[in-house]
Amino acid sequence: MRKPIIAGNWKMNKTAAEAQAFVEAVKNAIPSNEAVDSVIGSPTLYLEKMVSDREGTELKVAAQNCYFEDTGAFTGEVSPNALGDLGVDYVIIGHSERREYFHETDEDINKKAHAIFRNGMIPIVCCGETLEQREAGETAEWIKGQITNALKDLTEGQVSELVIAYEPIWAIGTGKSSSAEEADETCGVVRETVRELYNGATADAVRIQYGGSVKPENIAEYMAKSNIDGALVGGASLEAESFLKLLEAVK
Repeated sequence: MRKPIIAGNWKMNKTAAEAQAFVEAVKNAIPSNEAVDSVIGSPTLYLEKMVSDREGTELKVAAQNCYFEDTGAFTGEVSPNALGDLGVDYVIIGHSERREYFHETDEDINKKAHAIFRNGMIPIVCCGETLEQREAGETAEWIKGQITNALKDLTEGQVSELVIAYEPIWAIGTGKSSSAEEADETCGVVRETVRELYNGATADAVRIQYGGSVKPENIAEYMAKSNIDGALVGGASLEAESFLKLLEAVK
């Protein structure tokens, strides 16, 4: 039985004071991590404070990105070694916004996955198709390619531990969402790809999230599907009350 995982991605939102207020509002109400893993993806500026403020709670902290080298002359990048040293738990990589706006490739994402594991953290690997690809019937082939490239040379144990987030690009922040049936079908493509690359035990172990306009009102229908183990949530994770409702719906 795979444990549900709800991860909020704040993107480029909140001030330091707002981030602290959020943690204060949720930290005594987070469900036991035996029931659900509760994760917030904070802007880099607040990660150290977030890790400190969540001490003694069930809340886990994710970085929204990192580089694939631990050190070096890479001005402005975020070291995975530094993130691991801070006590960050997860790192979100391969988000469609990173791919589109910053031209990150599947090769970059694979290198980052290796770097994240090397530094004692867990990657949340994003994948997803455009509306044009879906309408052209290319979704399964595209997703399979993204997953195959992202997982290159990772071990069975690493893949069993990581999280994959399927987010149709056309449903991110638009108010539109893939139906639960469509989302489950594509998450099934992800799981079958892992099965083909590794084995049944690894495919059964890997946790797959759905993302794309997920909110407290619709999360239950996604979580009822066999291939969906959680959600990567944007706007609905910005307010403490909404985030807690998401956790309560799946615990």
